[in-house]
Amino acid sequence: MSAFKNLPTAPVAPKKPVTDTRHGISRTDDYAWLRADNWQAMFKDPSTLDPEIRKHLEAENAYMNAAMADTKELQKALFGEMRGRIKEDDSSVPMKDGAFAYGTSYVTGGEQPRYFRIPRDGNPKDEGIRHVLLDGDKEADGKAYFRLAGIDHCSDHSRGIWGYDDKGSEYFTLKVRDLSTGEDLPDLIENTGGGGAWAPDGKSFFYTVLDENHRPSKIFHHIIGTPQKGDRLVYEEKDPGFFMSVGGSLLDDFIYIDIHDHETSEYRLLSTSDLTAEPRLVAERVTGLEYSMTEGGDVFYILTNAAGAKDFKIMEAPVEAPQKENWREVVPHKPGTLILNHMAYARHLVWLQRREGLPEIVIRDRKTGEEHAIAFAEEAYSLGLSGAAEYDTDVIRFSYSSMTTPSQLFDYNMATRQRTLLKTQEVPSGHNPDDYVTRRVFAPSWDGVEVPVTLLYRKDMPLDGSAPCLLYGYGAYGITIPAGFNTNCLSLVDRGFVYAIAHIRGGKDKGFQWYEDGKMAKKTNTFKDFIAAADYLNQEKFTSYANIIAEGGSAGGMLMGAVANMAPEKFKGIIAAVPFVDVLNTMLDDTLPLTPPEWPEWGNPIESAEFYNIIAGYSPYDNVEAKPYPAILALGGLTDPRVTYWEPAKWVAKLREKTTGSAPILMKTNMDAGHAGAAGRFQRLEEIAFEYAFAIKVAGKM
Repeated sequence: MSAFKNLPTAPVAPKKPVTDTRHGISRTDDYAWLRADNWQAMFKDPSTLDPEIRKHLEAENAYMNAAMADTKELQKALFGEMRGRIKEDDSSVPMKDGAFAYGTSYVTGGEQPRYFRIPRDGNPKDEGIRHVLLDGDKEADGKAYFRLAGIDHCSDHSRGIWGYDDKGSEYFTLKVRDLSTGEDLPDLIENTGGGGAWAPDGKSFFYTVLDENHRPSKIFHHIIGTPQKGDRLVYEEKDPGFFMSVGGSLLDDFIYIDIHDHETSEYRLLSTSDLTAEPRLVAERVTGLEYSMTEGGDVFYILTNAAGAKDFKIMEAPVEAPQKENWREVVPHKPGTLILNHMAYARHLVWLQRREGLPEIVIRDRKTGEEHAIAFAEEAYSLGLSGAAEYDTDVIRFSYSSMTTPSQLFDYNMATRQRTLLKTQEVPSGHNPDDYVTRRVFAPSWDGVEVPVTLLYRKDMPLDGSAPCLLYGYGAYGITIPAGFNTNCLSLVDRGFVYAIAHIRGGKDKGFQWYEDGKMAKKTNTFKDFIAAADYLNQEKFTSYANIIAEGGSAGGMLMGAVANMAPEKFKGIIAAVPFVDVLNTMLDDTLPLTPPEWPEWGNPIESAEFYNIIAGYSPYDNVEAKPYPAILALGGLTDPRVTYWEPAKWVAKLREKTTGSAPILMKTNMDAGHAGAAGRFQRLEEIAFEYAFAIKVAGKM
């Protein structure tokens, strides 16, 4: 029986057929008109959206509100529970850097972080010595949307660059603040990617500028006190298929220009001894060659997949001659052990790796070559490596959590191997880990490959198939979904849900090959793995097909659209957040921000008839058919530059036209935000409470 009754008439998007012919194949898109022709301008000024499109999105929101009206009290209860698990006046443990230690904090009721510093050896709990550098709540006052890009101080600690986005379009504005007075200087840098890299003298910095198609195409050098229009162009990337960022080394010796797509890297270095010089190429881009760099005094350490090192290895090269021909192996490639990132300090080399599906931190003494690892014994867990803000140190910082264990923050002395617990995540409303079970199980996929699935459920939950399940998946870009502590999902688990994460191909959960086996021509493995996870949970009676609500966002939203087409009978409901569902049309539109950089992930259907047909074969929007679909909730953001609002809008229009079932197809568009949704910490909880209320209603557990 449907939980949705007496709904008003759903919006019907008018059909305005547009036909496109590629590779001799013609396709007609009835809902192409929902794509705003002026999207570049609209991202900067949402009021310029075509009135007909706005009217349709608002009608969808009204229908969604009517369908979810009876969940208002449930949403309030969920929000209250989630908020109750957050320490509202929480504060980070400050990180030491020179004469100061820097941290972030929140005030009770505050949405945005405060950035502060204290004397290096001051007591972090002493409020009297805290100097607030940036008050996010103050800066956000009066704005419907506001996201900080943080604040980055210069070497002498006198000034900081801070950035903000007040539309959700990810066009950030940078300002420069005098850290002693709290006053902003007149400098104003607009249309940036969100941060800058200081020159050592604190009198200038480097930053990226986004072009009209929202791509970081240029790096400029800004001198404090001069207008942005006079800034020197340091480097321009002409290939729209590459991302670009700028950063600085711990020793302040170099500015890094990192240029990359999803399979190819290129670094250029600018010595801070001559800020007017041209950046120096390290190793030219070669398709499939990836590398990243960190400075180690007289050498660079280079993490790379060169010469067939699929799971990566670490090389070193002299600082004065870092070109590829001078790379020498330091940490060899070990198939099945994926090195994720690396850091270098005066006496130690550190890296985070994943082996047998679990993360570990490895420390290497640079003088002796001796290595040791930091690992944990739980069946599934998450590690975060934050390192240190100083080069000449033996102490690094890392975090640990599991699905049942709240996050713990440690300082670790790499020389003595002493681990110091700095902080354990507080759950003010209470949390007893012994009430819950976390497990790592393996679901056989269509080709016999075993897909890891992490489970969390209450110890007293009956394993007879009656429990509802939220099954989460992503599976793209090599991103691994950690099995970490998540206070929000406890609101589902405490209501008898199983919370499950399917670690499907397309991520790097089981090494780099796991990623390669879920991209390009092998993309459908991602979808089949997720369905296999649902099959396993049904077979082993953790839940049943009639009780599974699937959830995924962005590229995980593509996953949701694909499994809705492939196996709608195996899901009671689907939550697709900012879903990348119009894959073929988006990959054919090379003006969109992410299209050229995404071709190495999905294939280029403009140039290749083969990839045109591959993408057309799974693109969720293009494969909606006349069949009964489960209840679907799609969420979009009006100013989202990553997955544009018209993708879920078109998808929902077509689903509603084609479905032969009675389950509701709902869409919620955040008219004041972009890809990440609301920026405030409690505003974000309201969005999660809404999604969970949909899941609970669909499961019949209200």
